Amino acid sequence: MVRLMDQIKDLQKLIKLTGDRAKLDAKANETYIVYKNAEGQIIKEYHDGQVIPVTGQDSPHA
Repeated sequence: MVRLMDQIKDLQKLIKLTGDRAKLDAKANETYIVYKNAEGQIIKEYHDGQVIPVTGQDSPHA
């Protein structure tokens, strides 16, 4: 059980590091990242810190 908890903690750390890296790449390329926030809403976060919710109209696949 302890091993499983360590694996979960390691996975959470990797997920955070991946998100941090995506933000750095977005800043370097002056673009944005897309993610789901705690409320379940899809968000575009631009390199300058601007945060915009994605609506169904924004998606070419809707």
